[in-house]
Amino acid sequence: MVQERVFPTFQAATATVTKEEGLWLYEDMVLGRFFEDKCAEMYYRGKMFGFVHLYNGQEAVSTGVIQAMRPGEDYVCSTYRDHVHALSAGVPARNVMAELFGKETGCSKGRGGSMHLFSAEHRMLGGYAFIGEGIPVATGAAFQSKYRREAMGDASSDQVTAAFFGDGTTNNGQFFECLNMAALWKLPILYVVENNKWAIGMAHERATSQPEIYKKASVFGMPGYEVDGMDVLAVRAVAQEAVARARAGEGPTLIECLTYRFRGHSLADPDELRSKAEKEAWFARDPLKKLAAHLLEQNLASQDELKAIEKKIQGVVEEAVTFALESPEPDPKDLYKYVFAEND
Repeated sequence: MVQERVFPTFQAATATVTKEEGLWLYEDMVLGRFFEDKCAEMYYRGKMFGFVHLYNGQEAVSTGVIQAMRPGEDYVCSTYRDHVHALSAGVPARNVMAELFGKETGCSKGRGGSMHLFSAEHRMLGGYAFIGEGIPVATGAAFQSKYRREAMGDASSDQVTAAFFGDGTTNNGQFFECLNMAALWKLPILYVVENNKWAIGMAHERATSQPEIYKKASVFGMPGYEVDGMDVLAVRAVAQEAVARARAGEGPTLIECLTYRFRGHSLADPDELRSKAEKEAWFARDPLKKLAAHLLEQNLASQDELKAIEKKIQGVVEEAVTFALESPEPDPKDLYKYVFAEND
């Protein structure tokens, strides 16, 4: 059965949201959900190849954190479960879908695929196939922001970085080394743990000596928070505080979001290890349904408005597939292009 925890801070009951903000958060989460559902359809129809890891169920984490930042200005570093992070960061759905199809119009020119989405324009620092790879990259991005501001006198260099990773990654060396460095130098970074309870087929509680990951922050003298990762308003509240601290030069924050993936580890995973009771308990906490209910209860939205958003996003996703299907394949003569830096 699901092991529940007491969430000490940042509950939706204490979080506030305007109508405009609430509808935007809902739209961003719906985009993530509908996009991933379409990816599954395309994969099983043989239109998409390789490893594809979907984000269904975890949308409140991506939306809650990234929309508390400045998308397109602040930096986002992801994992192999990166489609929705890219979408929240502002990478157009058509370019993400084209990348998954291996097309030249993809955000990584068809060279990255599902696990390696990158967009310099949107400050999307990439998805990484091996766990923990992105943490040093994100830490480096945070360092350069601080260095430009303090050592080079660039007052405009106040960007914050968010590094996303899973619970299994927090047992790896990069996690500890980078948190130590970030704390020492007070880097402007959020370390966001998407604790979905499972590292492929290994249950979180069986793999770590301290299951409450947020408590590991205390070793480095940085704030650590546990938050309901199925509640976008709660995630957004803790992220807003962490972003404000980072931008003010007060250093990093570790945020553990308790969430759950609604699909198997990847689309090749039959998902037979998790119990039916566990999955059903988490399905009942669907973050999209939770936000929709909140908006309706607080008279911030009507059913018609929510349905209009869903219809709009369905059109965006369908257009993305059409764009991807009609886009050209990379030219074989460009095989070595983008491998090395090119002089203008």
